[in-house]
Amino acid sequence: MKFLFIIILSFSIANSFAQNNIPEQSLQQIKIIELQLKKDADSMIYADSWFVRFKADSSFIKNFVQALKQPYSFWYNFDSVQTISKLYAPDSSFKIFTWEVMKDYTYYRQRGAIQFPTKDGSLKLIPLFDFSDFTKKPYDSIRNAQHWIGSIYYKIILKTYNNKNYYTLLGLDNNDARSTKKWIEVLSFDNEGKPQFGGKFVYPSSDATKPPQGAARFCLEFKKDAGARMNYDARYDAIIFDHLTSESDDIKSKHTLVPYGDYEGFKWINGTWTFIKNPFAGTVFDDKQTDFPSLILDANGNRIEKKLDDASKKNQQKQQQPVKQNDNPNRINDKKNQYKTGESSNS
Repeated sequence: MKFLFIIILSFSIANSFAQNNIPEQSLQQIKIIELQLKKDADSMIYADSWFVRFKADSSFIKNFVQALKQPYSFWYNFDSVQTISKLYAPDSSFKIFTWEVMKDYTYYRQRGAIQFPTKDGSLKLIPLFDFSDFTKKPYDSIRNAQHWIGSIYYKIILKTYNNKNYYTLLGLDNNDARSTKKWIEVLSFDNEGKPQFGGKFVYPSSDATKPPQGAARFCLEFKKDAGARMNYDARYDAIIFDHLTSESDDIKSKHTLVPYGDYEGFKWINGTWTFIKNPFAGTVFDDKQTDFPSLILDANGNRIEKKLDDASKKNQQKQQQPVKQNDNPNRINDKKNQYKTGESSNS
């Protein structure tokens, strides 16, 4: 917790200094627009009517562009607008915004834009267009901004290979009523500075829950509300995610896949995210994870009963604890946390 607090504090101080570099007139104008942005952003997520949600989305986009047109807006954080994702690249070379609009539980559409810093503070912005509903092969190729596979990004990982920067994006797509998707997407830029989505991966497995070898991106699709985790662990410099199994012994039916109690991962090796079937075996990882719970299976796939008993006791203790008056366990806070971390409230 102390380490996390230091990171958050350092990030806040760094961005505070950057935000202080925004001219006062520009800063005040952005703050005025931000008041409307917050209302629109909350409405497009939480309004009961799909018509109101999409109307709020249109209003948000219009006002958001106006805010970004203010000089040096790249360094403004939009902290009060908590229902959209705002991520700076680790090297501050760009900032990416992503969010989603839901028509109903069977239809979600992602929005996005990439903003770049400029010397004169003018706006350089590339909008992203969700092409997910118009392709049956989301793994097929490197894609441009007009053919983006929509996702709400919650993590950026910077890697360099052959003197070129690659930005790995971890994202969430609520998909439909039966399943949720989490994506690993590699973003790079061509010689003209245009974004390219997609990279090389290795999948040395015939597991039907994985894309074919040589796919341009990776997707972890699982049963709705199953709470499968996928995140980057800096301690081991790897992406770790839940191993999935089918509730109905049909691994091709993604809406039946749930966490099995074990983990898999990707390690960046020679410019490629290399798939590791058992990441905790050998010397690559151990079970002292920072972002993931302890394993409940041993190296042979057997259940570790002591850990199961300990986990059960902890859950019982949590259920017995009274809810504090200042706690607000409603769906709005759950949703905001989901946008920040990519994790479901029940994961």
